[in-house]
Amino acid sequence: MRLMTFLMAAMIGTAPPADPLETGRQYTGWFYAGEAAKLWEKFTPEMKQLVGTAEGIKAAREQINADHGNEVEILSEEVVAQTPLQVYTRRVKMAKAPKPVVVQIALDASGNIAGFHVGPEQEPAPSKHLDYQTKTPLRLPFQGEWHVFWGGRTEAENYHVVSREQRFAYDLLILKDGKSHTGDGTALEQYHCFGQPILAPGAGTVAVAVDGHADQKIGQTDTANPPGNHVVIDHGNGEFSFLAHLKKGSVPIKKGDAVKPGDRIGLCGNSGNTSEPHLHYHLQTTARFGDGEGLPAQFLNYLADGKEVARGEPTRGQTVRPK
Repeated sequence: MRLMTFLMAAMIGTAPPADPLETGRQYTGWFYAGEAAKLWEKFTPEMKQLVGTAEGIKAAREQINADHGNEVEILSEEVVAQTPLQVYTRRVKMAKAPKPVVVQIALDASGNIAGFHVGPEQEPAPSKHLDYQTKTPLRLPFQGEWHVFWGGRTEAENYHVVSREQRFAYDLLILKDGKSHTGDGTALEQYHCFGQPILAPGAGTVAVAVDGHADQKIGQTDTANPPGNHVVIDHGNGEFSFLAHLKKGSVPIKKGDAVKPGDRIGLCGNSGNTSEPHLHYHLQTTARFGDGEGLPAQFLNYLADGKEVARGEPTRGQTVRPK
C-alpha cells in the first residue's frame, strides 16, 4: 500500500449517508487540515486495520503536501453510487502538481470511511485492443451471484485500467445484505466468497499453477507475490486467463493439465497483495504475470442485475451470475 493511498476496505451498509457531497467535503477539509484524529474516528474497522494508526493518516497528509503542495482550485467534484457505497470524487489543482490530483472517499451507510485515496490523476494505459473481440468462448468463472467491485474501461469503474497487462481486469466478490462479510470482518472465514469454488472460464491448457502462498490475515498483504496462489490458462489462440488470490492448498491442477469450461481450478482465497478475499480475473496476451497486453474479456450467457446478457463485459457495481 502506497503511503498516499488507502485502498478500499470491506464494504458496509446498504444506503448512502444523508448528504455524501457535504460529508466528502468535510472529510477532505479535515485531511488538508491535518486533523488525523477526527478522520481516524470515521474510519471503518477494516480501514483502521489497513492504515494501522492515525499517524498513518498524518504521514499521508505530510507526503501529499511535500509532493504536491496545497489545493489551489477545485476542477470538479461528484458523488457516484457504487453499491453499497457512495464515492465522493474531487479533482483538484495543487500548487506543485503538474497534473490534476484526485481525492476519493468511499462512504458507507453511516457516513464512515470505507476507502480513501489521494493521488495524481491516472490515465488508462494505451491499448490497441479496445475493439478486440474475445476468441475463446468464456463463461463466468464461478457459480451463483457475485458482485463486480472493479470492472469496466474507465478509472472510475476500474483502477486496473492504468496497467497495460491488467487494462480490462476484474475484481469480484460476494455481497449479502450489502456486505462482503458477516461479523466484524476480521476473520477470513467471515467473508462470503472465501472458500467458494473458482472455475475455468474456458477450455485450454494450464500454463501456470501456483499453490504455496499463505492466505493473508485481514490488514496484511503480500506485496512480494502480488497474485498469490494463481492459475493461468492458455486458451491456445493468444489468449491467457489469469485467476488470482486463490486459497492455499486448493489448486487441484498442475502445469500441462487440460481444463474444460466449468472445471474447478481452486477456491477463492486471500493470498497475495489483497485487502480482503476476492477473485481477480483478467485476460492477456502472454502467460507471464506483469508482462503482456490486456485483452477485453467478453463473457457469454450470464445475468447482470437480473437481465440476460448474451455476450458482454461486466462493469463495476453489477451483480452477475451464469445462466
